[in-house]
Amino acid sequence: MVAPDIDFPTTTPSDADVRLARESSRTLSGLLKGDQPLKLIARDGGEESVEIPASAAELLVRLLNQMAQGNAVTLIPIHAELTTQQAADILGVSRPFVVKEIEEKRLPARKVGTRRRVMFGDLMAYKRRSDLARQDALERLAVLDQELGIG
Repeated sequence: MVAPDIDFPTTTPSDADVRLARESSRTLSGLLKGDQPLKLIARDGGEESVEIPASAAELLVRLLNQMAQGNAVTLIPIHAELTTQQAADILGVSRPFVVKEIEEKRLPARKVGTRRRVMFGDLMAYKRRSDLARQDALERLAVLDQELGIG
């Protein structure tokens, strides 16, 4: 499944949204009970209600936590196939960099005609590996810094 055009947010949540997200995430997380679905009832006291799976409620809490920190949020299915440009946008790098990583076999991808597609799950695994390698390098630099008495 090729990901439809991913709409990356262009604005961050307003101050009012940040406050509301902070309050609602606290309240909602307190209502979660293991793998029990969450029942939402209309505020007007009507008879309409809806149950949502616990996993969806947990996702909603995570989304609200991000909004409470002032972050805009995008939802991408784990099995989505991304274009190299979409992958670059998610990583915050250039498209040619993503292509180079694919060509050097550091980022798995498949060809569809002449185009490359990256599975979202593979992209997140690549990001985790890159983040860990970067963190390791920073820690080694800090140790060298201490040993040399520079910092």
